[in-house]
Amino acid sequence: MILHTTHPDIIKRLRRAEGHLKSIIAMIEQGRECLEIAQQMQAVETAVAVAKKKLVHDHIDHCLDVAVKKKSPRALNEFKEITKYL
Repeated sequence: MILHTTHPDIIKRLRRAEGHLKSIIAMIEQGRECLEIAQQMQAVETAVAVAKKKLVHDHIDHCLDVAVKKKSPRALNEFKEITKYL
């Protein structure tokens, strides 16, 4: 298992988004206003996008750096593959 220094922050962001998502489900069940629900959904999308970006950048900064130093032939392909998620 690989754990980087950014992973705890990413986990915290995702857990916060998870809590917001549960709140959104409750809002829909309660019949709350669509505008209010959409605003909360946007907040969840943004939180997940930020967490994903942080994870990808962390991978590029650490994992690929090590692979390139080891002259891993897989490194370039992995770099191309993960940048699709930015």
